[in-house]
Amino acid sequence: MEFKTNRRVILASGSPRRSELMGVAGIPFIVRKPQVAEPLIRQGEKLANYAERLARLKAFDVAEHESGSVVIGADTVVHQEGRVYGKPSGREEAKAFLEALCGSVHSVSTGVCVTDGEKERTFSVTTDVEFRDVPGWMVDKYVDSGDPMDKAGAYGIQSGGALFVKEIRGDYHAVVGLPVADVFGVLNEMGVISGGKGDGL
Repeated sequence: MEFKTNRRVILASGSPRRSELMGVAGIPFIVRKPQVAEPLIRQGEKLANYAERLARLKAFDVAEHESGSVVIGADTVVHQEGRVYGKPSGREEAKAFLEALCGSVHSVSTGVCVTDGEKERTFSVTTDVEFRDVPGWMVDKYVDSGDPMDKAGAYGIQSGGALFVKEIRGDYHAVVGLPVADVFGVLNEMGVISGGKGDGL
């Protein structure tokens, strides 16, 4: 399934998972990797709002150089009881992250910003993920595979991390990195998808 767009759509992300999801949705796009440093969390800032702020920074960093295009920025934050689990710095941190998450529920908030430089839609989707209480050797095996190293929370739900998951409550694709149905809906509302609002998508 492929759709036509009346403007160039740019994904402001270097994540291969987000590119795959855009491709699955049938939205023609190109990739521009944003060059922004992740800011610190503000005191009292909700983590879903933090994810939105990061997404907005990425989108506008690219949009500044891409006049007339529609830019999509996204950022995913894995968190539990106020603690953020980012991309692990190495094997030991990846193992510590997974051990902390096993046998409990954590949240994954993905912020999205869609902008054409004039109009903007920024939102977030939060999904709760429950991990099984798995044995230590299984954590070691997964960490040794290298899969956790470039992923927030030290796991990929679409890859080996699926073995840890007992239940998800919310949008699976938002956990992967992009709530693609919501993004499609925003592009349609903005009249970017060919046929636009009249298609009833």
